[in-house]
Amino acid sequence: MTALDSERDAIERGDVAPDFELPGTDGQTHALADFDDYEAVLVVFTCNHCPYAIAKFDPLNELAAQFDDLAVVGINANDAEEYPDDSFERMVELVEDGTIQYDAYLRDDSQDVARAYGAVCTPDPFLLENDGGEFRLAYHGRIDDAMSPDEDAETFEMRNIVEDLLAGEEITAEFRPSRGCNIKWKDGSVRPE
Repeated sequence: MTALDSERDAIERGDVAPDFELPGTDGQTHALADFDDYEAVLVVFTCNHCPYAIAKFDPLNELAAQFDDLAVVGINANDAEEYPDDSFERMVELVEDGTIQYDAYLRDDSQDVARAYGAVCTPDPFLLENDGGEFRLAYHGRIDDAMSPDEDAETFEMRNIVEDLLAGEEITAEFRPSRGCNIKWKDGSVRPE
């Protein structure tokens, strides 16, 4: 599954990003406003079990470590009843053992946040720019050009776009869809309503 169709349904460049209040693996509830000390937030709809998502754990950890002005926030919206590997408990384990080192890893149990953003697959990254305390979408697209879990990336597109954004440059890069497993919606649908 790719995020090709999400361009039509997802928030668009310049849109104010939907807010959220979600439980994190750190035992705290996190809202988008909690990250207003950062110039940018990379919200990535991801999960614990999808091989495409697993392949991006390290690149996302590297982004979180590389940029002081970027918060990397993972959000897992998958149906954990049907896919127990995507449970909140497993999320906590992955953070505690150092597999995931994002600024926050959050659980979207209602799936409302994933629907509000228009996320369709794992991983599905949305780069938000802090516009005076209001977060707006700067870029929606893949992390890098490795489109299958066993490929090595040659072009690190998200890193380059983050560098440009933090340098104050206008982001004009075209949407390049991510590829991954479809989000596991509780109603069994493939696409958000």
